[in-house]
Amino acid sequence: MEQTVAKSVHQKLPIGKLLKRILFILIGASLVSVALEIFLVPNNIIDGGIVGVSIIASHLTGMKLGIFLFLLNLPFLLIGYKQIGKTFAISTLFGVTVMSLGTSLLHPVPGLTDDPLLAAVFGGIIMGIGVGLVLRYGGSLDGTEIIAVLFNKKSPFSVGEIVMFINLFILSSAGFVFGWDRAMYSLIAYYIAFKMIDLTIEGFQESKSVWIISDNHKELGDAIVARLGRGVTYLKGEGGYTGDEKKVIFCIITRLEEAKLKLIVEEVDPTSFLAVGNIHDVRGGQFKKNAIH
Repeated sequence: MEQTVAKSVHQKLPIGKLLKRILFILIGASLVSVALEIFLVPNNIIDGGIVGVSIIASHLTGMKLGIFLFLLNLPFLLIGYKQIGKTFAISTLFGVTVMSLGTSLLHPVPGLTDDPLLAAVFGGIIMGIGVGLVLRYGGSLDGTEIIAVLFNKKSPFSVGEIVMFINLFILSSAGFVFGWDRAMYSLIAYYIAFKMIDLTIEGFQESKSVWIISDNHKELGDAIVARLGRGVTYLKGEGGYTGDEKKVIFCIITRLEEAKLKLIVEEVDPTSFLAVGNIHDVRGGQFKKNAIH
């Protein structure tokens, strides 16, 4: 997910991509509104970050949740504008506005369940998908997400993990306001949500790096190219114990292709060494996957 500081939304994006971004931020923010008003808030399960603070403030003052959602996010919109760019700030403003209006419109609607566990599970799933869509398409719905996006650029942690770390402190405040059982339900909801955030941002085609050491490297490499359609690179290696020269096959695949690649390796050279790792991002070369820019 890339943020651009120099150009505006209209200069950077063609009309088709701009409309797509608007549509998915609208959907994501609407899903968050549903998660809040239909599942979490009626069961006194708080959200995290600025949204969580807004839920507590709304409960204590009796004022509408949407008012706090909008006003408390304004300082972070300014940070987002200065540190990440105009495109991000405008996208975030749009998402926060939709979320604030959505919670106001849905407030009179009764919750779907009185079971706090069901509310935490389904609220967390819907929340994570909604937040993930907004983040994936260039915006944010919460000040902590803006901080997470900034830290994500310079840390090994995912956006979802950073949000979770921050919210561990914020969600604990639910224990003093709604009771400690609700605080624990809130943690359950957020564990589910941050997993769904990562899944939504990365998609099912998350990239993976593959390293294979095989005496039949040429035959195995040709099989990967022919049957999987992925390019391979042959690297020179040396055994640390034997000192023998080794050929290492390196390639990038998607998550959905992992099982097929393992099958190919098993058929061609079951004695080969295989290592598969997750990759956060892939750029350049001939690698193609569904990416959001």
